[in-house]
Amino acid sequence: MNAPDPMIRITTQRQILLEELSKAKNHPTACELYDMVRKRLPRIGLGTVYRNLELMAETGIILKLEVGGSQKRFDAEIEPHYHIRCSRCSKVENIEVDVIQDIVEAAAKKTSYNIIGHHIEFSGECPECLHRIKC
Repeated sequence: MNAPDPMIRITTQRQILLEELSKAKNHPTACELYDMVRKRLPRIGLGTVYRNLELMAETGIILKLEVGGSQKRFDAEIEPHYHIRCSRCSKVENIEVDVIQDIVEAAAKKTSYNIIGHHIEFSGECPECLHRIKC
């Protein structure tokens, strides 16, 4: 992953987006972040939220997750890590496991590529959905 671009100016809107994204535990969509940010910036537009999220993702300040064909989600944690997505409710969470460096090294050796990133997504049913099924 590239280092965040030091040239991007952190405006008040971007700072509040970052703060709300950092507080969120469920990797929110742009619309969900819009609802969160509007509590602090009532006049902000949805287009402004989308543009700022895209810019911050392009410059490495945040991650944009395109998981399982669902809406794009965003993550304030930019260090390499994995995610798990509920196949029923589409919730996305971090998985606290070590990054599988052996696979990266094996892929680089096998292909002679300079591996700059990889994507592994786990899917399953979250505890809340499993509970609803049993009831």
